[in-house]
Amino acid sequence: MEPEEKLPKAAWARTIWIALAALLVVYHIGLIFWGLVPNLVSRPLHMAVVLPWIFLFGAQGRWAVISGAVLTVLGVGAAGWVAINHQMLGDQYGFLEGRFQIGVAVVLLLIVIEAARRAIGWPLPLAALLALAYALWGQFIPGEFGHSGTPVESFLGTMTIAEGGLWGSLTAVSVGVVAIFVIFGAVLNAGEAGQGFMNVAAAAAGRLTGGAAKVSVLSSALFGSISGSASANVASTGAITLPAMTKLGYPKRLAAGVEAVASSGGQIMPPLMGAGAFVMVELTGTPYTQIMAAAILPAILYFWAVWVGINAYATRYELKGIAAEDRPARRDVIITSLFFLVPFTVLMLAMFGLGYTPQYAACLAILAGALLLFVDGRLRVDLEQAGRRLVSALLGSARQVAMIASIILCASIVIGVLGVTGLGVKITSLILSGSGGMLWPSLLLTALACLVLGMEVPTTAAYVICVSVAGPALMQLGLEPLQAHLFVFWFALLSTITPPVCGAVFIAAGMIGENWVKVATTAMALGVGLYIIPLGMVANPGVLMLADAPFWALFAFVRIGLGLALISYGLIGRRPAALRGLLLLAGFVIVFAGVWLH
Repeated sequence: MEPEEKLPKAAWARTIWIALAALLVVYHIGLIFWGLVPNLVSRPLHMAVVLPWIFLFGAQGRWAVISGAVLTVLGVGAAGWVAINHQMLGDQYGFLEGRFQIGVAVVLLLIVIEAARRAIGWPLPLAALLALAYALWGQFIPGEFGHSGTPVESFLGTMTIAEGGLWGSLTAVSVGVVAIFVIFGAVLNAGEAGQGFMNVAAAAAGRLTGGAAKVSVLSSALFGSISGSASANVASTGAITLPAMTKLGYPKRLAAGVEAVASSGGQIMPPLMGAGAFVMVELTGTPYTQIMAAAILPAILYFWAVWVGINAYATRYELKGIAAEDRPARRDVIITSLFFLVPFTVLMLAMFGLGYTPQYAACLAILAGALLLFVDGRLRVDLEQAGRRLVSALLGSARQVAMIASIILCASIVIGVLGVTGLGVKITSLILSGSGGMLWPSLLLTALACLVLGMEVPTTAAYVICVSVAGPALMQLGLEPLQAHLFVFWFALLSTITPPVCGAVFIAAGMIGENWVKVATTAMALGVGLYIIPLGMVANPGVLMLADAPFWALFAFVRIGLGLALISYGLIGRRPAALRGLLLLAGFVIVFAGVWLH
């Protein structure tokens, strides 16, 4: 449901929500321009401005509204108290003094957990509650997984008035970078950019065999690069591509599978990568531009595998292209493409040409995108439409920033406990001993952990938690930090198309009216790159080195691409079983030849 549809009918209430959305957007953009703001001010205020959007916006029923209002007041009050008293609290070095401060800390932690529960359901909040219970009572656990105990005042202080818990580095990413890029995406989506993506994709691929499916792949890659959300991607591009594929007689399972797989790839496609790129910056210390350069070739390989998979399905079904009269006119393609090309050009020029930080460059791109909201697809200025679009951009920004903030704040509790208690180091040693100190068994253990964790929590949270415990083990076994992080991040995505919890598949299957199990099996075959490419990045580390060694990066890219093509045809193509088996074997040998070569 779109945010505008949830707005109350009363004019005064609508005005209040629009004002709150504007406050959230102005606050986050303002932080970029105001210069240095103390962390114990900017991060608690970030929590304060998002809480109404979690607890009250779209609340249904009297109890939900009353409890939401109470929780909002308590949460905003507690976060505001930390911000106002940041200097005094800074001198306490993470140690709480008196019952009132302990009360504030408990309120903050419980509000964050409940906010995450209301935003995304129980699994991540339960993980946070278990982590807190372990921190408070883990000294009673016998053996190596117990800990020596931490005074309550010290533990709660570390979590709530220092930078080791709620206000740690993850929240810094949410405040300083993720929020800005989410606002950028919301501004683009509010205007003609989405239609521009669809038009460019239809013009580029519509006439080809399987054209309607390939339009879905291209539009999802483009749209996903700014939305960073598989669910949002399916809902938006799928509303256009699914009916188009059905109309041309594509099997429903294939149409929904293509949309689910293509939409999931948005989270690995730079620049946004579902907020993961910015979390990676903080956790690895690698510049954002380097992460984009490392992530781009694997992301293209993912969509290449889907593209080849569609060609393989064309040997089984008649997959028509889009008729010439149904494809957009060249003039429409050129004009609507400007609505995303102009902001993207501003973003890239500011980052790479002028050397601005990603968040400052994104602010300039937001300004360019906001100006384009005043112009429609026929290049006419329409002030009434611009007003509606601005409201849509503000509300979309607020809802999405609040959703990500609730996830990151709750995940910060888990990460904080792992650090304070030393549990992260113990799990790392368990992985090392369980794999016999060998890299490939460790990779498979980590992949399994990512799959299980990703079933229960959103991709970004699964990545953060998994890399905190498995990342050090993989690096000890010889992986570069960025290589380990990208490996974990990719496998955290597995659950979007892998049963039993496959969110993108459920949405696509529901939209088209097909059995989700059939859609999931098709999606897994089309999305085989999601399972193979992360392992391919380890076997062929050169594919991540586009910035440093472009020749070797492109060589690895071509080799993995060839292997994926053979594997896709082996899995999907209409060929004798023996030939398909040979194709699969040849594909795996080509992708993983690097392991034996080294």
